Amino acid sequence: MTPVRIARLLGSALALSGLAACAQLQPPQASPAARTPPPQAAQAPKAPQAAQAPQASSAPQASSSPQAQSTSPAQMTPPAPAPAFEPSVGQAGKDVVWVPTPQVLVDKMLDMAKVTPNDYVIDLGSGDGRTVMTAVRRGARALGIEYNPDMVALAQRNAARDGLTGRAEFMKADLFQADLSRATVITMFLLPDINVRLRPTLLKLKPGTRIVSNTFTMGDWTPDETATLDAAAGCSSSWCTALLWIVPARVEGTHQVSQGELRLTQTYQALSGTLRRDGRVIPVSGKVLGEDVLLDAGGQALRGRVQGGRLELR
Repeated sequence: MTPVRIARLLGSALALSGLAACAQLQPPQASPAARTPPPQAAQAPKAPQAAQAPQASSAPQASSSPQAQSTSPAQMTPPAPAPAFEPSVGQAGKDVVWVPTPQVLVDKMLDMAKVTPNDYVIDLGSGDGRTVMTAVRRGARALGIEYNPDMVALAQRNAARDGLTGRAEFMKADLFQADLSRATVITMFLLPDINVRLRPTLLKLKPGTRIVSNTFTMGDWTPDETATLDAAAGCSSSWCTALLWIVPARVEGTHQVSQGELRLTQTYQALSGTLRRDGRVIPVSGKVLGEDVLLDAGGQALRGRVQGGRLELR
């Protein structure tokens, strides 16, 4: 081996030993992952947010605490029930606004209709139910027809309060579509145009059915009886007049009666015509109340009744 070759080998050996020594003196190099600060360290500059600790109580890990799962007293309290419906005078309805009939006039209307335990009363637009309940207290059966469901519920509560449940009935219905055929008495507090629209239906009810209205008329169908109460009678409002109609039987036409040949023209309950007897023609006027006929024939009073569609006079 030449001197030059030996020198090169010695130099390489010394260089390798120096590198090893240097490697032992250098600190170990951290991996790229180890250089990344831990999450909490990265958040350290935001330490003031630690004051928002209440937000941490909603974290999933906090819910594992029994105390965290408890319900506050406010959450345990059931919601307050909605206040019971209370009507207000003048509130809008389907066909009319609501105004209650004074109780003294309710009594007068039922007096005029001569309500007894044999009657079935239907009140149209029954509102708070006072007319139905008054009729039931007189022993009659009674039904209130009302379109507003809140008013129906109110009337039912009032009937329950007075111990009349099961006797005073109320139903939500349109009064123009309701079946009125069972009624022997109809009561109502509606407007004149509504009364006129109802008139054809009412005239088809059984003869003798009594119809009583608070204040408002039935167009050109004149009432059979009218009564107005004053303050002395206990009625001081604007609604103190009761009007009564009695559904008339149909007697228009020619009738052979014991008195002769009777020819009648009928407009509602009003009658006019002639009686032909012994070659004479006598003018006749009168009226029909239900099935009862009252006539004046030239100053002679004649009374009769419709029996099975036949008119008999006496």
